[in-house]
Amino acid sequence: MAHAQVAEATVVGLKHVKWQERPAAFVVRVEGSDVTEQELLDHLDGRVADWWLPDKVVFIDEIPKTGTGKFDKKVVRDQYSDLLMEAQTL
Repeated sequence: MAHAQVAEATVVGLKHVKWQERPAAFVVRVEGSDVTEQELLDHLDGRVADWWLPDKVVFIDEIPKTGTGKFDKKVVRDQYSDLLMEAQTL
């Protein structure tokens, strides 16, 4: 969320064919932003270990929240559980 064009972001581990689980980032852009997946990955490069970089950046309108306002990663994980599995078959 340190990128100027990111309003909110969360990262969850999703099932992966080869690695069992890999990170995927879910990002809400700042209104009017057109930041790309590659720009965000470039922003993270050198800031986090290479194996921590998300395999996929998904842009969404809103991150689901719990009753206390925290990001509800369980909902995100359930909604996108096969995202990285599908990417492996392409």
